Amino acid sequence: MTSSTDCLESKWKNPEGSPVANNKAKKWRIFLGLSSFQILAMFRRGLFYTYLSIYMRSYLQLSVTITTLFATIPMLCSGFLQVFVWGRLSDRLQKRRTLIIVGEIIAAILILTTYLIHAQISDLLIAGFVIIIGLSVTEIFWSMSNISWSALISDLYPSKDRSKIMGQLTSLGGAGRIVGALLGGLLYDGFGSKYPGWGFREGSLFIITVIIMGLSTIPMLLVPEGGIGNLPVTQKFERELIKSKKNTSSNKPKIPFLGFFILFIIALYVSNFGRNSTEVIYSQFLVLKDGFALSSQILSYVVNIRSVAVIIVGITIGFLSNKLGHGNTFLIGIIIGIGALLLTAFTKSLVFVFIGSFFLGASEVIIGASSYAYAALLIPEEHRAKMFSVYNAAFFLSWGIPSTLVTAPIIDKMINSGSAEVFAYQTSFLVGSIIALVGFSFLLGLEIYRKKHRIAVNEN
Repeated sequence: MTSSTDCLESKWKNPEGSPVANNKAKKWRIFLGLSSFQILAMFRRGLFYTYLSIYMRSYLQLSVTITTLFATIPMLCSGFLQVFVWGRLSDRLQKRRTLIIVGEIIAAILILTTYLIHAQISDLLIAGFVIIIGLSVTEIFWSMSNISWSALISDLYPSKDRSKIMGQLTSLGGAGRIVGALLGGLLYDGFGSKYPGWGFREGSLFIITVIIMGLSTIPMLLVPEGGIGNLPVTQKFERELIKSKKNTSSNKPKIPFLGFFILFIIALYVSNFGRNSTEVIYSQFLVLKDGFALSSQILSYVVNIRSVAVIIVGITIGFLSNKLGHGNTFLIGIIIGIGALLLTAFTKSLVFVFIGSFFLGASEVIIGASSYAYAALLIPEEHRAKMFSVYNAAFFLSWGIPSTLVTAPIIDKMINSGSAEVFAYQTSFLVGSIIALVGFSFLLGLEIYRKKHRIAVNEN
């Protein structure tokens, strides 16, 4: 006799009867909207953030620690608001697309306001803090967009497709970042005809970023609103199947759901803390006069090799993560990231800097896609935005805070004590690698425990 679970599994494996499965035009329209948004978002990140750290360190003459605050304070705002405000609001309203569009528009207005204030201030220290405060206020609304984006992907795609879709979106975003970084490198010094930092001080990098943010909301109109009430038919089959299996599999060994999720988040955060501890200071290291002394244009090539890796690996990450398991793929990503940090720090060859950049990009997309798929299978849809806000915080709070609390103070203290700048930066890369290794060990232990107790986290 066929059980209800078997019937549901049959529907899930063969969902040809669903309108989503049959309507290829609709699927492509949704993916076109999502991918266009991602390309534009990564374009303005490559354009703006690749050179902001150098501008604040070299032109505004801020200490290494203070330069990291443009990442740390905004990310603290983002993490707090995603967890306690926007995640809860998104789950309550179930209006993912609307919150993305509103968040981007308000953030664009605030970025423009930040530039207009910054341009009127001659005191370089105060001008630097205007940028830090402006980006922090902007992140209040950017975070509304970020958390709704994460929840929307899970709303629109079944679990077996999420790592593939995230990989494809990340890959396409990498293409956008390549173009953004190239243009940013040209604008930073006015196509070589102005002074280093001209693009920020005179505003072209701010203004183009604002325009792109506004344009990025247009393709989101091609995407459904999202939310539980608007799930695709295949998602509804999956939801019914999971509930059915829960009712018929009560004899399986289990760990409290929230406890396992928290352990996963700890492993994710510690590994990201180490891997991202050099993100803000990375470009500073490569332009040191006693080191590689790269120009803004050559730096854009290094950064773009990273984006090339994101594109290449992003195309295959869905298959890899489903084949090896999301946990195993996550572990591989951390090891690649650790190797990239050590290679970048201690090589004397520019060729190996490019190789290290490629590995950093590969690590980024592997960890992003596999950890997202891992988290998505742990999170029930009724708490999707709220719990994804915690997941997002593990990324956002690892971008800036590690530099402010660990690597930047190490660099400043060593330089003030008479150490060579290059050696101080190399030491910070080593410390970041050690921290990432701790995160790897924690996740490895978690995976061993999961497999021992047969907790089906990454089964498809």
